[in-house]
Amino acid sequence: MRYFGLGAVALGALLAATPAMARDGDGRRQVSISPYIELSQVAVADLQNDDVLTYTSAAAGVDASIQTRRVKVNANVRYEHQFAWDKRTGDADVVSGLANAQVRVARGLTLDGGGIATRTRSGLGGPLFNDYERRDVSNLYSAYVGPTLNTGSGPIFLNAGYRFAYTKLTLPNYGFTAVGPARQDYFDDSKYQTATVSTGFKSGVIAPFGATLSAGWTRDDQSQLSSRFDGLYGRGDLVLPLSGTFAVEGGAGYEKITSSSKDPLLDANGNAVVDSHGRYVTDPASPRRIAYRTDGIYWDAGVAWRPSPRTSLWAHVGRRYGSWSYTGALSYAPSRSVGVQVSVYDTVETFGGQLQRGLRGLPTEFTTTRDLLAQQFSGCTFGTTGGGASGACLNSVFQAVSSATYRARGVDGTITASRGASTIGFGAGYSTRRTYAANTPGITVYGVTDESYYAQLFYSAPIGGRTTFNADVFANYYDPGFGTVSGVYSLGATGSLSRSFGRLGTTASLGIYNISAKGQQDETSAQAQVSAQYRF
Repeated sequence: MRYFGLGAVALGALLAATPAMARDGDGRRQVSISPYIELSQVAVADLQNDDVLTYTSAAAGVDASIQTRRVKVNANVRYEHQFAWDKRTGDADVVSGLANAQVRVARGLTLDGGGIATRTRSGLGGPLFNDYERRDVSNLYSAYVGPTLNTGSGPIFLNAGYRFAYTKLTLPNYGFTAVGPARQDYFDDSKYQTATVSTGFKSGVIAPFGATLSAGWTRDDQSQLSSRFDGLYGRGDLVLPLSGTFAVEGGAGYEKITSSSKDPLLDANGNAVVDSHGRYVTDPASPRRIAYRTDGIYWDAGVAWRPSPRTSLWAHVGRRYGSWSYTGALSYAPSRSVGVQVSVYDTVETFGGQLQRGLRGLPTEFTTTRDLLAQQFSGCTFGTTGGGASGACLNSVFQAVSSATYRARGVDGTITASRGASTIGFGAGYSTRRTYAANTPGITVYGVTDESYYAQLFYSAPIGGRTTFNADVFANYYDPGFGTVSGVYSLGATGSLSRSFGRLGTTASLGIYNISAKGQQDETSAQAQVSAQYRF
């Protein structure tokens, strides 16, 4: 809880400006803040071993949406305490939430903040689906804050931004993973900073072409083995329109990235020493060892197509990180109720950096469901309307959490469509990550290449005036890349009915899940929940 408080402080600083700014009202003021309390009864059945786990939970949360001329806030935050009915699992505290906020401080200057709280597997077992197996489950908290400057007046534009983010992962137990007992590299916490600045002019303003000069800096400090990531780049870009909707573009620059860490402390037998949470103890006398380094010129070139304000496409190919690199993005919104987004990425980064990149890609206005059996913000999150951001998936971020630096490549796509109060969303993607590290004794997770495939289908629709039906179907495949260790297949489906009686609401949910890996017994479980919620 103390780690999530950092996110609350960042978001609270932004919300503090809301009352005064809301009085500016220009007809666009929309404020909805809905706190609630909830009681639930949950039963989880292990269908392989005929075992049943039950618990009662008490929760408190708030849903907030604030849209004014100068303030935009969207937040869904929930704290839950689970009272176990047996001694095998014990009580548990769960915090889940997603929030983003933007305050316009002055013309062209905004203050942005937000965060996420969710649960994920602490090992390499793929995504977390339910509460049956708590031994490899971690709570993750991350919050960010920083200013953004955009000046578009005059022939020369200037853009700049800075973000500070803190990410914390807890480890209740480290003795089990879904892909076997292999020792893992457990992420602890990180302090992530990034700063960017760019200036230039658009095509047709000063010359037939457009030009941009940009520079950036990234720093990620992790407590695990005193890991450090430093990135610095500078580049120039040109855009040459060939028609009113089509242009060719390209750029080149210099980039320097250095990732380093210290050795773990070794015992008398040469084994790495771990603390009570299973994390490595850093050897204070160890020199700093280079895990990854690149220093030189990189370039890329491609095309951009924008036939209408609702459609845009760009695709680039170039040389970066010592090999060919492919990136691109598609955004298509044929109407206000339908939206499509696809992105292709290739970057060298850390877990903290990838998480922040994923959070920036989430829609500012997102759907939430009272079906808490489904993945809560660690899978795909969909926008409330198709015409805006359709959504994004964080599956590639949470498939495996590591303190290693890695090259992440993949593709993500989402489709969202709404009609009245009904919404349907689909997300899918592929991700591969190649980890980098020094040759350090006792560390087995480094130097491997993992892969993941994932898909999720979400549906929400009203039934009458007071009842809502929600459904989620998701599938994942994760290959950890550990020699003979098999990939993990994960399937799940949940459904819920919610009924409103004014301020009081009730929900009944059902879910079924399966996790399988070659050479290991399948894990198949079913989960049921009934809850009552009161909104103030």
